[in-house]
Amino acid sequence: MSEADPSSPGISGSGLSRIDGMAGARRHFRYFDYMLVAFVVILLLSNLIGAAKQAEVSFPFIGPVTFGAGVLFFPVSYIIGDVLTEVYGYANARRCIWVGFFALLFMVLMSVVVVEIPANAEWALASATYTVAGKEVTAPNQAAYYSIFGQTPRIVFASVCAFWAGEFVNSFVLARMKVMTQGKHLWTRTIGSTVFGEGVDSALFYPLAFLGVAGFTPHSIALLALTQWLIKTGWEVVLTPVTYVVVGWLKKREGVDVFDSNVDFSPFAKTRKTAATPE
Repeated sequence: MSEADPSSPGISGSGLSRIDGMAGARRHFRYFDYMLVAFVVILLLSNLIGAAKQAEVSFPFIGPVTFGAGVLFFPVSYIIGDVLTEVYGYANARRCIWVGFFALLFMVLMSVVVVEIPANAEWALASATYTVAGKEVTAPNQAAYYSIFGQTPRIVFASVCAFWAGEFVNSFVLARMKVMTQGKHLWTRTIGSTVFGEGVDSALFYPLAFLGVAGFTPHSIALLALTQWLIKTGWEVVLTPVTYVVVGWLKKREGVDVFDSNVDFSPFAKTRKTAATPE
């Protein structure tokens, strides 16, 4: 399917030009780079800042619920992933996922190197007193630095694998649902893709990270994965109106609506194509 006449009515009378996924992959978009940066920044910050803290919030009729603080913002990367696929197509979303993947690996490498560099003794032993849960706690700098930025190899492996698989599933499901629904009912594919994407993410991360670890039983891991999946999916539902606004604004300014009816959905499609193309 080639690019349509810009004056055509487009989808549901939107006035947008309908183009296929391959045309979208070759097209220059005004705001794509900004969305790419937002995607990578939120991904890195949610893993760097949020992952180190265990939060606890009490809910009426439920009681205290413990969760990783990163769950508050990490799902936003899935929402941006939805926007990227919906507005720019699967091929461009695939680029963003790979950029995020390698950025995440570099962040891990940088964290390991910086944490393991021998610290100045005067700085490492310097202490400050903090109030945590009503108690005064004294934390030497190096210990506090390691607790925040230190990387556990198993957790890193689980996080990277879960992100990679979950994001690609999320993008694939949304792209296929868009073609099936002919671009109607955006909420069904943003929520539906998140259900599958976050489901794969949670199903991979928690067993890979904690199965066999003291204090974690298969039942507690399954319950933790289910809880995180529900919270992340709930965020998608809550932010659906925001997704509608962002998608509508971007489509209007880009002037096209991308349908992935002619695209290779393999995560490695561009890599193979590039390798096969002579210099």
